[in-house]
Amino acid sequence: MALTMFISLLILLFLSVPVALSLGLASSISLVSDGNMPLIVLIQRMFAALDLFPLMAIPFFILAGSLMETGGISRRLVNFANSLVGGMTGGLAVVTVVTAMFFSAISGSSAATTAAIGSILIPAMVKKGYDVGFAGATTAVSGELGVIIPPSIPMIIFGISAGVSMTDLFIAGFLPGLWIGGSLILLVWFLAKRKGYQGETGITWEMRIKYFKDAILALLMPVIILGGIYGGIFTPTEAAVVAVFYSFIVGVFVYREVTWKDLVEIFSKSAITTSIIMIIIANAGMFGWILTRDQVPQKVAAFFTAFSDSPYVFLILVNILLLFVGMFFETSAAIIILAPLLTPVAVALGIDPVHFGMIVIVNLAMGMVTPPVGVNLFVAAQVANIKLERLTKALIPFFIVLVMNILIITYIPALSTWLPSLLK
Repeated sequence: MALTMFISLLILLFLSVPVALSLGLASSISLVSDGNMPLIVLIQRMFAALDLFPLMAIPFFILAGSLMETGGISRRLVNFANSLVGGMTGGLAVVTVVTAMFFSAISGSSAATTAAIGSILIPAMVKKGYDVGFAGATTAVSGELGVIIPPSIPMIIFGISAGVSMTDLFIAGFLPGLWIGGSLILLVWFLAKRKGYQGETGITWEMRIKYFKDAILALLMPVIILGGIYGGIFTPTEAAVVAVFYSFIVGVFVYREVTWKDLVEIFSKSAITTSIIMIIIANAGMFGWILTRDQVPQKVAAFFTAFSDSPYVFLILVNILLLFVGMFFETSAAIIILAPLLTPVAVALGIDPVHFGMIVIVNLAMGMVTPPVGVNLFVAAQVANIKLERLTKALIPFFIVLVMNILIITYIPALSTWLPSLLK
């Protein structure tokens, strides 16, 4: 069944059938070809894949991100970040990375982060004389921090798929996120210096204090959400509900930038995004069940251990695999399929599952900015109004830095494991 399913999946993907439908159709074809199992199993396994309470966090974090995007939170974070680092060489590019780091600690979504900060900062950079390709590339790459710095939807999915603590994954994401953010700041500063992009002028301490006061409610949100999780006050799923309540109160009653009419569009957009992710999870759940039934995880483990029993060799092979998969697969689908296959092998080789989870997420986050299906590329290209080819060319130096970061996070486990072990 598994072989039939893989062949069917490859054919469907080659025919440009959407990933979610490809997973479902490939699973259906394998069941029909087997002939020994009723098709009702397909529906049962799809329902079982969705019948998990922690998945409730996904629609709530998506809704919270939409409320924040419309409620003026992103603009206030941009203003505050600009008052802090806007005076540096390439100030607006640095502001883009810093704002993405702030917003990532709120949204949980890479595409939402890219859209929220890109709609403000790409036009601002172009107006200041920045190359539009550089502006779009900086925004697209900064947006990937949305799934690395917690809270993160892919972390929730990995935790469910691989049986790893979501709280530990959330804690583990901080240092890798800060490391990647710092390296991106250095890169855009260096590129801006070469291109002659100057920083903002006239920034005073009075402005910094003013914008800090204006952004204080936005900055308090990750403190409340993540502090509540790490303090044991509520679970990550409950934290998502708190995020919705907080962003609703701030956007509607404090900032007063979300109208009741806006809420209809916000709920509609969030429902559509949630539906897409849940369809992928349901179909990938069936796909994963067939893999488990045919003992594919055990065969994959045997393959890797026969090839080499070195964890270093295993990790470099996994990195290559994930970079390739990230170019073609949607992140949620890739995690649901690969996490149950690869995590047991990693644990058997002595690799911490939380560390391995960060390796998977950081690799697949890079897939969000690599063609042909990089979601951040499409968002940034649409906001910047440029062709994908021009944007991809501008991304080359960013790719080099991202690959270096992946290798550092892969082979220095303490970046991922130190904070979780410290807080236990």
